[in-house]
Amino acid sequence: MKTCIKFIAYLFISILIISCSSPSEKTLTIALSKTNKNCYTWIASADSTAQVIELYTRSLAEALAKMDSCDALIITGGSDIYPGLYGKASDTARCGQIDFRRDTLELALIKKALEMGMPILGICRGQQMINVAMGGSLIIDIPTDVDTIVKHSQRKGLHGVTIEPGTKLAWTTNVTSGNVTTAHHQAIDQLGEPLRISARSTLDGIIEGIEWKEPEGKSFLMGVQWHPERDMHGDPLSWNLLELLLAEAHRFQDKDLD
Repeated sequence: MKTCIKFIAYLFISILIISCSSPSEKTLTIALSKTNKNCYTWIASADSTAQVIELYTRSLAEALAKMDSCDALIITGGSDIYPGLYGKASDTARCGQIDFRRDTLELALIKKALEMGMPILGICRGQQMINVAMGGSLIIDIPTDVDTIVKHSQRKGLHGVTIEPGTKLAWTTNVTSGNVTTAHHQAIDQLGEPLRISARSTLDGIIEGIEWKEPEGKSFLMGVQWHPERDMHGDPLSWNLLELLLAEAHRFQDKDLD
């Protein structure tokens, strides 16, 4: 009899624990548009249980289908975007290597993520691709098209950025400026209509951060020209962005589970 009572009590407690567990305890799945080893390390530094998957090695149909099981999308850095996508096809020769397949994939991923209400973070090329997807254009080559002393294309050097007050980026990082790692020769030229600038290069005004102009009712979307996945060690322009992305991913996951 006592054994039976103990079993019933154990069963009741087990059911109670399961029923009271938060949906957000489910493992997060973060999609990368293309593999970036630093992103794996970056994400694991904040959530060692998060699953990170790459979509570039899959067919377009497979990648889009895989998005249904993901909680956030990171558009990673990489090669130049085909300038014909933003009305500058005649400047193609001034670009570096172009990956047309990747361009097609990332535009489709952004479109699907927006339809799903999935959080999106764009890094370097990823910020540029978000802008192109929103109807914006790019500076083809900063060294020749912009009068600046800032070396934007350097893998180890840093340069200053200024955060625009009143933006989600300012709220997230709680800083007004900082030094970041960048490695790009292109940048945003004309800003896509639904976007606003959240950060600029301090010395030359190059756009370094973007977000929704009117975020009310929209899913999380943010782009940065720098590489937060390289600038770890508690830097608010890296760590705070990651924490925000993971929080938004949990929020999306919880909504999806309702």
